[in-house]
Amino acid sequence: MGAQVFTHLMFEGQAQQALDLYLNAFTDSELISVEHFPDNHDTRSGQIRTARLRLINAELIVIDSPVQHAFSFTPSMSMFVEFDDESELLSAINVLQPEGTVLMPLDNYGFSEKFIWLQDRLGVSWQLSLN
Repeated sequence: MGAQVFTHLMFEGQAQQALDLYLNAFTDSELISVEHFPDNHDTRSGQIRTARLRLINAELIVIDSPVQHAFSFTPSMSMFVEFDDESELLSAINVLQPEGTVLMPLDNYGFSEKFIWLQDRLGVSWQLSLN
């Protein structure tokens, strides 16, 4: 097997919340693996050292960083998901949008009959589009 590219999402204590949220938002998803920090870890005891998650046809790596950072997520990097089924699109919006921020409301923007760009409550940006 050659090189592979993965989306890597680094949280500071919210990785489990992210896994729960994304597994709930996308019916075609699964948790592949998860490893927790040991109970005696200085800053992240019991939190997620690394997890692999399959969302539809993409694999993500999700972690709780062992150190604090002066940065978080930015909307300039987002997860773009195309749906063939409107009910699946609306279901994902209903899970991801609460307590989040809508950057572009659900509408017809010409390139998509139904499109929304939002940041979920954890700060990850999602562009959701009906194919």
